[in-house]
Amino acid sequence: MPGFTCGLDATLRLIAGKWKPLILYFLAQGGPTRYGELRRAIRDVSDKVLIQQLKELEADELVKRTDYKEVPPRVDYSLTPLGHSLAQALVPLCTWGTENMAEVARVYAERDSWKRGPA
Repeated sequence: MPGFTCGLDATLRLIAGKWKPLILYFLAQGGPTRYGELRRAIRDVSDKVLIQQLKELEADELVKRTDYKEVPPRVDYSLTPLGHSLAQALVPLCTWGTENMAEVARVYAERDSWKRGPA
């Protein structure tokens, strides 16, 4: 069993990576979701990375993959009870991001101007 320094450490290990919190967020919005729907919702992720992140979330028992064994293939993803509880824990972060989106955009724009240097 991995040693965690605190509860936040345990949580961050589960959601490590740029896309896992977004995957959990979009799966929490409704019922089972097809891969293509997730791919469209999470715009900038590559297929390779999305597939890898979904496999890791499934291995961590946060996401359930259902393969209907049909032709053409039909697979969907949904949250497990553990995944639902984690998605609910992310709600305050979503709220904070929504409430502070303009300020965060301003900070990032300012930071980008530092990288470009003087005009």
